[in-house]
Amino acid sequence: MNFHVMTLFPEMIERAMNESITGRAIKAGYISVDAVNIRDFANNKHNRVDDYPYGGGAGMVMQAEPVYRCYESICHSIGNERPRVVFMTPQGRTFNQKIAEELSQEEDLVLLCGHYEGIDERVLEKIVTDNVSIGDYVLTGGELPALVVMDTISRLVPGVLNNGMSAVKESFSDNLLEYPQYTRPEEWMGEKVPPVLLSGHHKNIAAWYREQSILRTAKNRPDLLEKAELTEKERDWLYKQQERK
Repeated sequence: MNFHVMTLFPEMIERAMNESITGRAIKAGYISVDAVNIRDFANNKHNRVDDYPYGGGAGMVMQAEPVYRCYESICHSIGNERPRVVFMTPQGRTFNQKIAEELSQEEDLVLLCGHYEGIDERVLEKIVTDNVSIGDYVLTGGELPALVVMDTISRLVPGVLNNGMSAVKESFSDNLLEYPQYTRPEEWMGEKVPPVLLSGHHKNIAAWYREQSILRTAKNRPDLLEKAELTEKERDWLYKQQERK
């Protein structure tokens, strides 16, 4: 997976992506991150890429030309005239695991980060294939959302996680939240690890994991249960658990 980030702050992208799991994945060659500075494509000596909005209003708007020239440079470098371009915007569809899985199938993925009051609509209509949001709130720019998207997608790339099953078992992969996790010591501040996890009985442990995922989802994200594939037996069991409370 090759990420190409169109941004005014390439150092922000590079610093974050070169840490932890994604940093190791870059060194191992599982993913690559090319943060391209939009200012490098400005056509003025001050590398200015913004101007006042037509029609008035507060703030500044990023100009179409430097954004488009940056896009053309990326297209040329990867040999693709029409790559998938994800624009980070609160007006987009809300990012989730399903979208991450969809985007992870791309060989090259371009992410466009806006700033100021936005980007000239004309260039967005010309190059953007996907509008994606990470939530209903406003951030200073698109860099943090782009990092969220890249981190999530990177975990789905084969080889990035040491345990190939980790990405499959994590929260949201089957519309269920992840089960509780425990490690040493067996007892901490009077609280003990659930006995089933110490039993060594893998079938019972797997069943406990499943039950805990269902319970946690019902408590914290009941909206997800509508999409989760539960058996009739599991739904009856959940109903009885909820009746006891």
